[in-house]
Amino acid sequence: MARFAFRHIGAEGARIAFLGAALLGVALRADAGTTGTISGRVLEGGTKPVDSAQVSIVGQRMGAYSDETGRYTILAVPPGTYEVFVGRIGFETRRVAGVVVSADRTTNLDISLGGDAIKIAEVLVTAKRPPVDLGLTSTQASVSREEIESLPVQELDDIVNLQAGVVEGHFRGGRIGEVQYQVDGVSVNNAFDNTSILSVDRSLLQEVQVISGTFDAEYGQAMSGVVNAVLRNGSDVFEWSTEAYLGDYMFPGADARIQEDSFDPTAVSSVQLSTSGPLPLAKTTGLASLRRSVTDSFVTGIRRFAPTDSSDFENKIARPTGDGAEVPLGSERVWSGLVKISNTSLAASKIGYQAIFNDVDAYGANHPFRFNPDGQAKRSSFSFSHGFDWTQTFGLKTFLDTSMRQNYYESKVGTYDDLFDPRYDEAGAPLGDPGYEIGAFIQGVDLFRFRQKTNDLLVKTALVSQVNAIHQVKFGGEFSAPKVTFGRDGWLEYATVDGVQQLVRHVDDPPDFPGPRSYRPFIGALFAQDNMEWSDLKVRAGLRFDSFDARSTVPSDLANPANAIDGAPQSVPVPTTTKLALSPRLGLAYSLEDWAAIHFAYGHFRQFPSIEDMLSNSDYAILRNLQSGGVDYGVLGNPDVKPEKTVQYEAGYKHIVDENLGLDLTIFYKDVRDLLGVEFISTYNGAEYARLTNVDFGNVFGTTLALDHRELGPLAVSLDYTWQQALGNASDPRETATRASAGEDPRPRFIPFNWDQRHTFNLTLSTAQPGTYSASAILRVASGQPYTPLLESGFGQGLDANSGRKPLGTIVDLRAERNLGARWGADVSVFGRAFNLFDSRFFNNGVFSSTGSADYSRFPEADRSLLADPGRFYAPRRVEIGLRIASKGKA
Repeated sequence: MARFAFRHIGAEGARIAFLGAALLGVALRADAGTTGTISGRVLEGGTKPVDSAQVSIVGQRMGAYSDETGRYTILAVPPGTYEVFVGRIGFETRRVAGVVVSADRTTNLDISLGGDAIKIAEVLVTAKRPPVDLGLTSTQASVSREEIESLPVQELDDIVNLQAGVVEGHFRGGRIGEVQYQVDGVSVNNAFDNTSILSVDRSLLQEVQVISGTFDAEYGQAMSGVVNAVLRNGSDVFEWSTEAYLGDYMFPGADARIQEDSFDPTAVSSVQLSTSGPLPLAKTTGLASLRRSVTDSFVTGIRRFAPTDSSDFENKIARPTGDGAEVPLGSERVWSGLVKISNTSLAASKIGYQAIFNDVDAYGANHPFRFNPDGQAKRSSFSFSHGFDWTQTFGLKTFLDTSMRQNYYESKVGTYDDLFDPRYDEAGAPLGDPGYEIGAFIQGVDLFRFRQKTNDLLVKTALVSQVNAIHQVKFGGEFSAPKVTFGRDGWLEYATVDGVQQLVRHVDDPPDFPGPRSYRPFIGALFAQDNMEWSDLKVRAGLRFDSFDARSTVPSDLANPANAIDGAPQSVPVPTTTKLALSPRLGLAYSLEDWAAIHFAYGHFRQFPSIEDMLSNSDYAILRNLQSGGVDYGVLGNPDVKPEKTVQYEAGYKHIVDENLGLDLTIFYKDVRDLLGVEFISTYNGAEYARLTNVDFGNVFGTTLALDHRELGPLAVSLDYTWQQALGNASDPRETATRASAGEDPRPRFIPFNWDQRHTFNLTLSTAQPGTYSASAILRVASGQPYTPLLESGFGQGLDANSGRKPLGTIVDLRAERNLGARWGADVSVFGRAFNLFDSRFFNNGVFSSTGSADYSRFPEADRSLLADPGRFYAPRRVEIGLRIASKGKA
């Protein structure tokens, strides 16, 4: 793993990584992670409080004593399933198995002891988690490791998109980039675009927590939701496991998908190896995992041409020199892994180190390159998140969590690594002839180049104290100072030099050809949270204070931004101001006996826009030649914008029908303001330009119904249905400028967002016999998202924006596993998975605006290139078969 890390993170990142490793070598202590709480009462005969009873978690150095009311609380419990021991002199002892703990949630466990001073017995009982959690004050879903292993999912995103209210990364109608992704309670979002830098494989996950509703003051830089991936920890005994699978796409063939169906069992493959156990130092455990995966596109290309071919376009003569090999047009090669070390040798302390990485090389199945596949640009990325977690306990009721992370991300787009690679000159720009294969590129390479790098040092700390039986308080803060670099590391364009047209390179030649620029914003926050619990009422109240400084400049006079207007007041760069925001949060749940509860939640959520949106095209010197009616310079960036704001409300009803059946009905509303949009600035000479500012708005209204039936004959059934309406004036910050440049009315209007999916239905069926077999199926049904219908081919012939609806889509995924028992001294099982079992060709992907269908167009001549592209369809049926081998007893 070190080979991957130090190859990519560069000198600056390597120094921090080396320092972390050195500190680890000195301290070698372990991990705190994201934790939950076990709380309840110890009672004699179910009614009389038992004072000073010992309550402890078997196999863990964690426990508490009951007070005079019989109440106890065990804090900072890692997510998982445990056995709890309860005992007191003069009473029978009791062990409760199957106690499930989830991150940031309280598991209520009341325990009844029988008193008999003469005959002391030990009783073993099994706890059964209720089908719905009546104590939740907002919409949360926790998916355990056991559930993840049984589902047809592979990555964290697959799990997230199965949750109610989530549509392809949009949480309850919000824009992409409004969700905070965390690993073990610490953000792994990239400040560049506010998306996660990591793709987390299911084998690394202990639990996934998805908050799609209102969330506590602890969570910031998000307006729509929070995803917390809790990683596995090392074990006290040596364990190992490996999983491998092979597969490919299987679909009807050319008639249905415009693509030959040739089966290659190595087109999709993965090999993963994990090991866990004690390390040589006392009370030290470790976990290491490494995975290699390969995914080839179902769209194939033919290497008929080489990028350096030179055809005679004037005389319509093609001169192919390729080898004619059939190759995948798109591909992805990924290395990923995790190292986690922990130690509990110091009294009242847990300190740990973890490192997780992804290394990706990919090509994007660009259909115009189907006969010249080597001309496509390569897309590579490397992400590396590592750091320390420290939990210091002060007595039984207070602890301090502190985490420090370095989140490093680097991505590159370019056909060749070196801008001055002579192959650029030999090949030139991609060219095709409309009369040959519908204009497919038959020579040249993609000349676009882009670089993005984020190096972020993040510190988060929180003090948690169970003040008394009612109040659990949390105070903390988080601080981040990322260095974000992005831009084109070189521009390749043709120009006439000495009367000869040549490929010319521009390297950091602003303002027309700027190179990558670096920015160092500062983000800080403080928060306070009080979780109050009475017998029937639970209240979570919090307040968050956020601070953001882009540490950049803007022109002092926007009417003369480039000082190019004679006689006008001069403009000078002025520093951006620090933006402050105060966000209250409140949630409550009221229980109706032991079988039902109502809840209400309200909160203000503020998020600072991404560096990409604020600072792309932010050099106002590009406007030096701006004239009325002149060149369009695009939308100018604005680093001095305010935070975006969402006010959320939700109310719900939960009902436990019996120990296996529960339902949850929630209604929600979001008022969204100050989204980034476009304003038009007039200059002193009558010219006009567009720049970003806080003008866009929207709202979302919806309801979710979730049903969980754990034992319906041999099956466990869970389903959720979401109806929502997501409306606003623009789906993208630059949409208004795009409409204006197309001659359309740029004034605000209220229309469905592009992702406004009114009806979403998820059904999961599973069955299992522990140690023998398991099987599960997921059915997803989605109503059509909006599109803008086109009446006639040509300019200005469309109907109202987003007034049409795409067709309904249905997807079924399956997974089945059979345990073969002990083989080679280990537990062995085989499994199979089928994604898109019925080979649906449409699931809210693109449609032709003239028909609302992905299959045909009313203007086939105008759309002939897209009609020939099989990539316009949803990914076809994919079948995989695999093998799992684990140290005995761990399969």
